[in-house]
Amino acid sequence: MNAVTQPRTVAYELHGNCYVNLTSRCTLRCAFCPKFNGQWEVQGYPLRLRGEPDVEEVLTAVGDPLRYREVVFCGLGEPTLRLDTLLACASRWHRQGAVVRLNTDGLASLVHGRDVTPELGAVIDRVSISLNAQEEGVYDRHCRPPVEGAWEAAIDFARRMRDQIDDVTLTAIDGLAGVDVEEVRRIADTLGVRFRRRVLDQVG
Repeated sequence: MNAVTQPRTVAYELHGNCYVNLTSRCTLRCAFCPKFNGQWEVQGYPLRLRGEPDVEEVLTAVGDPLRYREVVFCGLGEPTLRLDTLLACASRWHRQGAVVRLNTDGLASLVHGRDVTPELGAVIDRVSISLNAQEEGVYDRHCRPPVEGAWEAAIDFARRMRDQIDDVTLTAIDGLAGVDVEEVRRIADTLGVRFRRRVLDQVG
């Protein structure tokens, strides 16, 4: 008997927003991420992708972006690993007048080997960056980056995004050992960006 193939979730609606699931791949291997504990669902939506959607599939899955408060690039993978697809879709929605947000680990420029913030700033209205720690050692312990300097790269990305758009937010998860959420808030204040506290194990 053939196994039942579960339809993949390319776009899903929560809180009046449309969330776009571009990839299951990640830059980081965060110890607290549910997918590394075998959990690929968010609020009942199965987000594990076997094969990644192209531009047309994403646009079709979202439909009319103006139905939503925001269209948000956010799944259980890092959307900027699909930078070309992300930019193509965001450009279309931006021209239509939709509000487009990117939730990211802030390592896109590091991964792609160039400053990608001008490209993102041209089509993205809001960026939320998961900094998750007040210093590199704590960050490395929880987020497990593949290369050195990732925490500093995320800080630099936030600083450069701030020069591109007005709405940039750093986030940190309250409940991770050694993470000083108030210190991350102070880093955000120093950078001149917003801060949002997240709660451990609350996803979606």
